[in-house]
Amino acid sequence: MLNIAYLGNGKSTNRYHLPFMLKSGKFNLKTIYARHLDGPWKKLPQVHYTKNLNDLYQDDTLDLIVITTPPEFHYQYAKECLEHGKNVLVEKPFAQTKAEAEELFQLAKDRGLFIQAYQNRRFDSDFLTTQKVIESGKLGTLLEVEDNYDYYRPEIPASSTGLDWSSSFIYTHACHTVDQVISYWGQPQQINYDVRQLLGTNKMNDYFDFDFNYQNLKVSIRSSYFRIKARPTFVAYGSKGMFVKETEDRQEIDLKHFYLPTNDHPDFGLDQPEHYGTLTYYDDLGNYHEEKVVSEVGDYARMYEAVYESIANHQPKVVQDWEIIAQIEILEQAFGKLQ
Repeated sequence: MLNIAYLGNGKSTNRYHLPFMLKSGKFNLKTIYARHLDGPWKKLPQVHYTKNLNDLYQDDTLDLIVITTPPEFHYQYAKECLEHGKNVLVEKPFAQTKAEAEELFQLAKDRGLFIQAYQNRRFDSDFLTTQKVIESGKLGTLLEVEDNYDYYRPEIPASSTGLDWSSSFIYTHACHTVDQVISYWGQPQQINYDVRQLLGTNKMNDYFDFDFNYQNLKVSIRSSYFRIKARPTFVAYGSKGMFVKETEDRQEIDLKHFYLPTNDHPDFGLDQPEHYGTLTYYDDLGNYHEEKVVSEVGDYARMYEAVYESIANHQPKVVQDWEIIAQIEILEQAFGKLQ
């Protein structure tokens, strides 16, 4: 097992990391740093909680530090961890600029250290199920894909007082969907950007619509804070049919209800039949079919298992450096459309 520490003790650490790190069974949780130790999260037994960063930086027994602070501190703390000889897993968004991302990867390379972004949404059930359908060939030639990530939370942009990259919809949500697209289809040939502040220039970025063009394929990623009924999370159109996945991965829904991925909850994150996507297509004989597709199992613990394999057994990183550099460049360019 590898010794692990967290730089941050908020919702990200306690909801989106610890349950899956513990489920992986690959790590020994040693230390958690936070500027304030009186937060709402229950302290875990036999874990050292500290307000002193040197308890992480000077601990030669640590194999990995996970950075789960607000986005504006990701680059700073990642650089400091590398400078202190630590392997690093960075919550997304990895950095603000392409230059920062390239600097961190080069620093890690120079020092023989591991650094990677925590792109856990690669292991969303809806994304994995859409891949399964595409690879089945039943859609024929793939022509168009929609990857939607909608909310109805108008109070959030309404309460904002300005435009900031670290709270923009681009950096906080497109970091999920842009990574999904790049991880599966690679670098696009061309991108069309539609980025907005729906409530006006003195409010946050609350909408985006990107079209990624790959020869004869268009992949669209779209998000809005103002969809009282969300669009399907994935829609895939081909020359012979289409697939619609209406509902999102259920891991986050269960986590919000403190229903955790433990042995006591074998159904954690699993779609029920009413959540299954619908595949509609014509077969090679011209017969019409409409059928439900049993969802693939999403599992964010797979990210921690892959990180373990990279550090302990020198396996290739599940999230490649070039993918993160490409993602951050896209986010940076998109945010620039608002300035």
